[in-house]
Amino acid sequence: MGTLIVSVILIIVVVAIIRGMIKDKKNGNSCGSCNCSCGCSSCTSNREDNSNRESE
Repeated sequence: MGTLIVSVILIIVVVAIIRGMIKDKKNGNSCGSCNCSCGCSSCTSNREDNSNRESE
């Protein structure tokens, strides 16, 4: 019985995390390797990636 309860709780947590990730992606709040919450266009890591691509 305890295993069933833990499994249900784990499934609920995983579903909540996935739903949050999908919602963030739809809102444009996630962008792959960029870990900042300010948006991809203003991230320093994104600018470096773009400058490397332009120079090739």
